[in-house]
Amino acid sequence: MRYALVFHAPELDDAGPRPTDEQIAEMQHLMNDYTAALADAGVLVTAEMLEPSSATTTVTRRTGSTVIEDGPFVEAKESLAGVFVLEVNDHDAALAWAEKFPGGSYGVVEVRRVAVYADETGWKTPCTPE
Repeated sequence: MRYALVFHAPELDDAGPRPTDEQIAEMQHLMNDYTAALADAGVLVTAEMLEPSSATTTVTRRTGSTVIEDGPFVEAKESLAGVFVLEVNDHDAALAWAEKFPGGSYGVVEVRRVAVYADETGWKTPCTPE
């Protein structure tokens, strides 16, 4: 089964506290160890960490015509920071990996089963173990 670990974290801005260089280096070390453990376990499909929401461009056709705007769609204290996609046996295994996610010390990890996904050959439904 495929699960997405969807990571939400506080936005870093000029008004709030910023991590020190040492804290950033430590988190990078922890994230490197975490992704290595995922890869060694054979469960890592992909991992993507995103630029801050201030670098976002939104596109919508809700009004019938295309509207492209700079910035996030909504203002929020926390925003989508990254997504890890894992291939694991069950929900409990996905939860176990989410519990080890280093960013959980300052953000929230949402665990969601992947319903469908696409690769270079088209759309697929993840396998469900018997």
